[in-house]
Amino acid sequence: MTDATSEKKSTLAELINKFALREGIGETNIPSLFFIHHTSTYGPVHRVYKPSVCIIVQGEKEILLGQERFLYGPNHYLVASVDLPVSGQILKASGSAPYLAMKLEFTPAEIMEVIEEAAIQFVSGDDSKRGMYVNEIEAPILDVAVRLTSLLEKPEDISVLAPLIKKEILYRVLQGKHGSALAQMAVQGSYTQRIRYVIDHIRNHYDHSFRIEELAEIAGMSVSSLHRHFKEVTAMSPIQFQKQIRLQEARQLLLYEDADTTDAALQVGYESVSQFSREYARMYGFPPRTDVNRLKEDWMESVEE
Repeated sequence: MTDATSEKKSTLAELINKFALREGIGETNIPSLFFIHHTSTYGPVHRVYKPSVCIIVQGEKEILLGQERFLYGPNHYLVASVDLPVSGQILKASGSAPYLAMKLEFTPAEIMEVIEEAAIQFVSGDDSKRGMYVNEIEAPILDVAVRLTSLLEKPEDISVLAPLIKKEILYRVLQGKHGSALAQMAVQGSYTQRIRYVIDHIRNHYDHSFRIEELAEIAGMSVSSLHRHFKEVTAMSPIQFQKQIRLQEARQLLLYEDADTTDAALQVGYESVSQFSREYARMYGFPPRTDVNRLKEDWMESVEE
């Protein structure tokens, strides 16, 4: 690591520390930019990662996508190119050296705009690309990240400069070693783009049952081809993907809307409450009501501290 790179990381850490106003993940005044600040190890937490670039400047994190493990820290950045249900936990954090990270969300349209304006050439081959990857951090990306977060000190500049700097970050990521994996989610007709349409359909209709033939029709693929490409992008089958979305949504209903187990199961599309409880316990380690009570107790303890 060069002195210049270390200096940029230190500057970015100072900015995140200054503007991350609370523990956990928080919005900033820059649209689609979030800061994450934790003073202790945390998780695992289950959530859907939206398309985003995540840069850690202090600490370490582990992400599980299906059975695949992504470990990254200050020498790497992580990219999610499509919506993906994951579990993640912060492995290194303390009061004296908190976990500090930034996340910049983006849309397929923003990726396509950069590809077209920069005339970047990507070949849409026969292989779909994994929807998540970790890459080694490069000085140009750190430089742009510092310039973007520095706008928080000059809020009058955000509306004009933030969109331009965001575009530059996406350009740098597309130029990286695995940039084609990001590009494929936006390139018209690519397998990854077609799988993204299926992901969007499942996300929007997770509480309905579906026939695999329906999804294959959305993707414009055969059933066997859909299975293969969907698993390549998401590291799971369409049914497994839907199950994770359902269980995450059910947990939110139990935690924040005080739904009972039966109501939560029915609202997310389960016909059998016993099946729901089994699959919930398999994913979260506890039956629904036990899990929710445990989480609420942990929250109360953290508030009292």
